[in-house]
Amino acid sequence: MLRILYLVHNLSDPAVSRRVAMLEAGGAAVTLAGFRRGAAPDRAGGEAPIELGRTEDGRFAQRLASVAAAAIALAGKLRHVPRPDVIIGRNLEMLALANRARSVFGGDVPLVYECLDIHRLLLDAGPTGKAMRGAERRFGRDAALLITSSPAFVRDYFVRFGQSEAPVALLPNKVLDLDGARTSGPQAAPPSAGEPWRIGWFGALRCRKSLDLLAAFTRRQEGRFEVMLRGRPAYREFADFDGFVAAEPHVRFAGPYRNPDDLAAIYGEVHFCWAMDFFEEGLNSAWLLPNRLYEGCRYGAVPIAMKGTETGRFLQDRRLGLLLEEPTVEALKAVLGGIDAKAYADMRWQVAAQDSSNWVCGIDDCRALVERLRTIAGAPRPDHALMEAAA
Repeated sequence: MLRILYLVHNLSDPAVSRRVAMLEAGGAAVTLAGFRRGAAPDRAGGEAPIELGRTEDGRFAQRLASVAAAAIALAGKLRHVPRPDVIIGRNLEMLALANRARSVFGGDVPLVYECLDIHRLLLDAGPTGKAMRGAERRFGRDAALLITSSPAFVRDYFVRFGQSEAPVALLPNKVLDLDGARTSGPQAAPPSAGEPWRIGWFGALRCRKSLDLLAAFTRRQEGRFEVMLRGRPAYREFADFDGFVAAEPHVRFAGPYRNPDDLAAIYGEVHFCWAMDFFEEGLNSAWLLPNRLYEGCRYGAVPIAMKGTETGRFLQDRRLGLLLEEPTVEALKAVLGGIDAKAYADMRWQVAAQDSSNWVCGIDDCRALVERLRTIAGAPRPDHALMEAAA
């Protein structure tokens, strides 16, 4: 069985749990190690993760200090870990630790760099950005594979800035469905007279510009539209998130949700999915293909995105969803103001008619990923039929 050491920046991130599940479903044994934020991590049914320390989101200097301390203590932390066949570092600071872990195990274990966001400091035009990009090139020079989630990250960052020559594995942020049993669930019907159309903004709530825009639009529409917020707000990005939402008559925050358990239910309550943000406008926000794009389409919500972004191009190529010309109330009114039941039904049908593989990552995708990693490691291939029989 392929042994993977997976180094992550946030053990509590649901996306980390999904990636571990994907690797294990593909036939790998995963040792998870990383930093903790918030509540202690929990791996139901798996071995406990190795904690390397605690970090806080948005405090970059503190994260660097924690990484430096972890590098010193890493050999001791890994002393009982069997020699891995592959080491994966998720994000830049963990790529640095992956290089350190490689030296602990003899210096010849293949490295994989998983980069799913381009931090704004990496794009800084000054000395900080140059130093960060230099560190990324140095730590990634021996990477055997680059895993990323959007072709724009490759095209507009890694190639443009000359950051990596490693082969690329494109792993979009699709909904993980290992047994094919997750149905779309009930979908929101067009509202009855006097009821609002509902726009869902779910996941990482970190964009003040989106919140201001949606609030202004719903006020202008005088209750014809309502915004449903679900997820974990990045409170540091808002002056007073809770107070702002409480004061808005047509914006509601319903708290966090379980992913993937609650996806069908929460998307089934809304008609449209807010599939964008402006958190790093013109940079990472323009390049990414977010989780909510795949989740919303998988569960029948019509996506709303910006023209000129990678998400906008993705939808335009498939003739799906609604695309804004600019991030203004007037642009939102232009695409949504005239919506009626027939137009909505047509848009929803276009989404539903897409092959589910556009939105869902299944067991074959998991096996393909692990097989790619196995090729890098030179490890023998497993007999999946025997594995399934034994299970």
